[in-house]
Amino acid sequence: MIEPDLKYCPQCDDEYRAEIEKCAACNVSLITGREKMDLEESQRRKLESRAGTLDPDDDLVAVRRGPLAEMRYIEDLLKQQRIASLLVGDKSTCGKDRFGNTLSTPTVYDINVRREDALEVMDILEEVHRKTTGLDAHEHPGADSVFNPAAGVACCPACGHTFPTTETACPDCGLQFG
Repeated sequence: MIEPDLKYCPQCDDEYRAEIEKCAACNVSLITGREKMDLEESQRRKLESRAGTLDPDDDLVAVRRGPLAEMRYIEDLLKQQRIASLLVGDKSTCGKDRFGNTLSTPTVYDINVRREDALEVMDILEEVHRKTTGLDAHEHPGADSVFNPAAGVACCPACGHTFPTTETACPDCGLQFG
C-alpha cells in the first residue's frame, strides 16, 4: 500500500521517510507517495487503452530475432504490457531430417509489433537486457566518453580507466584511439 506522506524510489520502489531526498541504492531523487499513486494510475490507464490484439491492416515491424524460447519470453513480456505481437518463423532456417527432407519447424523467429509500439517495445527489451546482464547495477563513468587529444586526459569508454591523451591506446584494456 502506498502512503501519500512517504517517499518512494521511482526505480526500485523502496520506501523512505518524507524528509529523505535520494534513494540510497539508486542515487535518484525520490517521489512522493501522491506522485507514485498518480504514476501508477497513469500506467493503469495506458494499459487499459491498449487493444492487445493485431488487425490485418496494422503496419508491423520486426523488433527482435532469435530462437523460439527467447521470442516466447519476449512475447509474454509484451502481453503483460498489453502490446500485441506476432511471431513469424524464418522458413529458410528449417533444418533437414536424416533423409534430407526439409523440416517444417524454423529454428529462428522474428517478433513483430505495430510500428507505433516499436519504440516502447525497444525500451522494454533494453530494460530486460540491463536486468538480465547485470548492467542496471553497473555504473560506467566512461561509457559516453569521446577521445579528445586536446583535452590532456581521457577516460576510456571501454573500461573507464583515466590516462593522458599523449597515449594512443588505453594502458588498462588496450583500446586503440586515433
